[in-house]
Amino acid sequence: MTTEIYRDAWGVPHLRACDPFALARAQGLVTARDRAWQLEVERHRAQGTSASFLGPGALAWDVFARRARLEDTARRCHAALAERDPETAAWVGAYVDGVNEGLAGAGEGSFPGAAPEFARVGLAPGRWEPWTPLAVWLSTHILFAGFPAKLWREEAVRHLGPEAVGLFATDGPGTAGSNGWLIAGERTVTGHALLAGDPHRFVEDPGVYQQIRLACDEFDVVGLAVPGVPGIAHFGHTGTVAWAITNAMADYQDLYRERLRRTGAGVEALGPDGLWHRAARHTEPVHVAGEDTVEVEVLETGRGPVIAGGPEGLDDGTPLAVSLRYPPRVTGDLGFGALLPLLRARRVADVDRAVDAWAEPVNVVQAADTEGGVLHRVAGRVPVRAAADRLRVVPAWEPGHEWTGWHTAPRAGLTDGVAVMANQRGVAAPLGVEFAPPHRADRIRALLDERRTWSAADMPAIHTDTHLASAAALLDRLAALDGLTGPAAALRERLLRWDRRMDADSEDAAAYAQVRGAVVRHLAAHPAFAALTTPPAYPEVLLPWLALVPRIGYALEHLLRAEELYGVDRPALVRAALEETAHARAGRPPARWGDTHRLAAWRALPGPEERTGAPALSGDHDCVLCTSAVPGLTDLAARGPAARYVWDLARREDSRWVVPHGAHGTPATPTTTTSSPCGCRASSSRSSPTGPTWRRRAMHLPADEAAPADSSGEAPAPAPAPVHEQHLPGLGTLRLRPLDADRDAPVVHGWVSEERAVFWGMTGLTVDEVREIYAHLAGLDTHHAYLAELDGAPVALLQTYEPAEDRVGTCYPVEPGDIGAHVLLAPASEGPARPGWSGALLGAFARYVLLGLDRRRVVVDPDVRNDRALARFARLGFEAGPVVTLPEVDLPDVYLPEKRAQLAFLRREVAFPG
Repeated sequence: MTTEIYRDAWGVPHLRACDPFALARAQGLVTARDRAWQLEVERHRAQGTSASFLGPGALAWDVFARRARLEDTARRCHAALAERDPETAAWVGAYVDGVNEGLAGAGEGSFPGAAPEFARVGLAPGRWEPWTPLAVWLSTHILFAGFPAKLWREEAVRHLGPEAVGLFATDGPGTAGSNGWLIAGERTVTGHALLAGDPHRFVEDPGVYQQIRLACDEFDVVGLAVPGVPGIAHFGHTGTVAWAITNAMADYQDLYRERLRRTGAGVEALGPDGLWHRAARHTEPVHVAGEDTVEVEVLETGRGPVIAGGPEGLDDGTPLAVSLRYPPRVTGDLGFGALLPLLRARRVADVDRAVDAWAEPVNVVQAADTEGGVLHRVAGRVPVRAAADRLRVVPAWEPGHEWTGWHTAPRAGLTDGVAVMANQRGVAAPLGVEFAPPHRADRIRALLDERRTWSAADMPAIHTDTHLASAAALLDRLAALDGLTGPAAALRERLLRWDRRMDADSEDAAAYAQVRGAVVRHLAAHPAFAALTTPPAYPEVLLPWLALVPRIGYALEHLLRAEELYGVDRPALVRAALEETAHARAGRPPARWGDTHRLAAWRALPGPEERTGAPALSGDHDCVLCTSAVPGLTDLAARGPAARYVWDLARREDSRWVVPHGAHGTPATPTTTTSSPCGCRASSSRSSPTGPTWRRRAMHLPADEAAPADSSGEAPAPAPAPVHEQHLPGLGTLRLRPLDADRDAPVVHGWVSEERAVFWGMTGLTVDEVREIYAHLAGLDTHHAYLAELDGAPVALLQTYEPAEDRVGTCYPVEPGDIGAHVLLAPASEGPARPGWSGALLGAFARYVLLGLDRRRVVVDPDVRNDRALARFARLGFEAGPVVTLPEVDLPDVYLPEKRAQLAFLRREVAFPG
């Protein structure tokens, strides 16, 4: 069996191969073609070499990656994997082989959609090693548990006292969260379970998740992959079982305060036995584009790598060094042994066994299968150690802080057929310290309780809910004020009438956010918190956890409701903030929340390739639609839903998924900003932080970024990326790409002008007229044109259409899952001079239309006189239907004469049994 690669109408790659290893290679190949720049950025970040082409702005991360020993840990984990689980190691290796194949030429634009960023920074794609996917996984998740929060607690307790831990206990500026809910069959319209949710992460461009379908003889899985990592780890649906995760908010990384000293032989660290022990030490050069190379001293004690300070202390002279102990460094296991069993899972019990091998990060897993099984548990490694280790930085020289084993993974059931996890205290409570406030979880459950049964189509209403329960604390403070000036009193009354929804077009939400920001700034400026305004001299990577304004902004609800707050006169402070805001708003046009609450997606290389203006957002940090601004600092949101999904266990085809920025990672690709439901059905989900709706938009690079200039001095637009790729034995590689009216009109004109193409109905037209016709077609959502290329040479034209939206739909009873097709082959002089090539070509078209677009039946309508076309379709298995008269169409943009047509139909089960 050959490996098949095709894309659906949303650009999502669907891959099929004979076995998991060939499939992993294909996944690596497709990912490299779609996400070449992203993959190389992640590889360099994992190795601590990104500053070599991104410049000084990437230096802080590179230094942290070197000192935390991410690459070395990945190498250790891969070596252990190869010894413990050689099948998985070989599978990862096959993925790496595909990545390396796909990266070849990525910097030179040798395939459609090649990343232009390489040329901008003068970078050539490098070579991936067998351990690189593990390094990418580790660097992506090393900060997920938020261990820098221990540094914050240390400072807060030192300056404010032990009660500060509870006051500021909420998921902070750097924490990644998620929503997830499981609805058992007893609560759905189909009688089968639904899984839904959205991971909240820093929204990156390209996106951190990749929609993909992976199929071989062993399994057929759709889901969201992490680019650079094989398989589908977090969110997947095999047809009979589906799973999803949320961040468990567990604490599984420890920080140790180290006493270090230099000796003639190197560096020593004081251990818990009272003795000095040799620390591993070496230096590494970190190259920085445009600046001098930086030498980094890498130290590791018996606890772990030193990530801050050294024998001389911190940069400000504080006599302190901090080491990090994290499970993969200790165990040599990143949990990759779970990835293949997840793909092979058929029931909840299989998922349960698979995630027993999970290690990093620690997640809450929810799963359901078609037999009614459900699962709600924690997966990952959390060490057993002293309670103090979970709260703060502990002294390395004191005994009692060692790891003594691993916690048993907690489990939970469903309540009235529902389980909700949104980073609140729940099933993972015994394993963590700080959790998200319960507002998102409570709101999801309240919405689910509003009615008894739900369907997949109902889920977007929950995903996009904007009610902000945490606003109550500030609104209660406003309600208690008296003696306000007129404008302030009017503003207060307006806010007390507000429906508490953070909708992008809401003026009340904007007013609330303005008052909230002023309160946060006034609190941060209060003398009680003065000692925390300047964080210690820790590495820059850790500073988001140590910044006072974000900490107050996210903990504002607790700070306003505490019985006492270090002598702060909170009524006076809230009054001042309200008066200040009312004064600032006077005489200005009304503002809406979306005017300032916009997406600030992270890009490794910001610049002219940015695709759109920052979209207005609904939602807020404590809304189900969790688009996180930083109150008091900025209304821009860098965090939000990095994907949305609804897994339907009744019919996988009715599942839905959507990601920001689409399947591709390059702005030249027409499907860059698309979304897709599973099975390619129209998506009603408004579930992206990139805008209120998801729709198809062709995006193009500026001319100076697209390709080398031609003789006219203008750069031609890049060819659209293929939607289907398939090897035809004995013929070559077929690629099917969207037809570009400007680029392809001359080729199509040459074909349709020949006498043999008389039934196509375009003989006698000029090139410009052909171009106008296909430009019009490109603007339709119901009709699409594709050019087929065999080893780069154009060989055929395929057009697809929705029969219900075409004149053919008036001539036969259209069935759900029908799709229409027209095919025009190139002249014999331009096609392969081999027998059977046209049949192979039509077979590939049928595979794309029926499998790639997930349709049940294709209809063709050749002219009754076109004997050659009728014979070709019959050989392919088409069943003749009625002879019909297609009515004349005479519209301003298109004219079609009346036509006598022989309808013929090909069902998927006939073309592709099983």
